[in-house]
Amino acid sequence: MTQQSTVARDAFGDLAPALADYTDRVLFDDVWQRPGLSPRERSLVTVASLVALYRTTELPYHLGKALDNGITRDELIETITHLAFYSGWPTASTALAIARRVFEERRV
Repeated sequence: MTQQSTVARDAFGDLAPALADYTDRVLFDDVWQRPGLSPRERSLVTVASLVALYRTTELPYHLGKALDNGITRDELIETITHLAFYSGWPTASTALAIARRVFEERRV
């Protein structure tokens, strides 16, 4: 039986199948589906956390997910700008460069 392709399985399922499974089942099928926050709100929290923690590997995916969840380009830029004062200029500067690439790829 072939498992369905997912972002996690495609990214690292060959190396860490259990982590890919946890990512799919627990993180995205359970945590992201909880009723306490909308997907839009979860995306904003996630992007802010990734920027502040300088998690540049995960940021492009979650910027795209934020756009898919209804957060606008302007809202993402404003979030990153706001974070410059809380997480530091380098984190915001790096996040802007990553956001630029995501926006160009998506033509937004």
